[in-house]
Amino acid sequence: MNEVNLKGVIEALLFSSSSPLTLRKMAEILEVPRKEIKAPLLELMEDYQENGRGVIIREVAGGYKVFTRPEFASFISKLKKNKKRRLSRPALETLAIIAYRQPVTHGEIQEIRGVEVRAILHNLLQRKLIRVVGKKNGVGHPLLYGTTEEFLHYFGLKSLEELPRVEELCMEAE
Repeated sequence: MNEVNLKGVIEALLFSSSSPLTLRKMAEILEVPRKEIKAPLLELMEDYQENGRGVIIREVAGGYKVFTRPEFASFISKLKKNKKRRLSRPALETLAIIAYRQPVTHGEIQEIRGVEVRAILHNLLQRKLIRVVGKKNGVGHPLLYGTTEEFLHYFGLKSLEELPRVEELCMEAE
């Protein structure tokens, strides 16, 4: 397969996938070594960036995904009447505790928030933004919660290292 065709196939795969595609997955589908995917993928990313297209390719959650440009969000929202369900403030607060303190138990989250969080945890689990990552040693062996790749995807992050530092968040709140 020549490089032009390879770029086209990579582009088609990215458009067709609802979740981020890893280099490994693309190489597996195309039946080529992973190293042959990287250069055409980077060229494709540059093409989208330089030509002012309506979409861009970003690396998120360990893979690559096509996104609409943020400056076109108002037009997209008019197209999509049923917007992505937003997270409530209590859900965001709970998710932030999990993201920054993971692995963390229900009791630890509840102690920090000062309110019952069982229903919120259930909602976040259903939305696949968090998952059970194990059990804590100790009385009752409570479940430990952590974030998922869907969490990274939802917030457009490559990894948890891209989360703002707590100090930065405190400065913004002042």
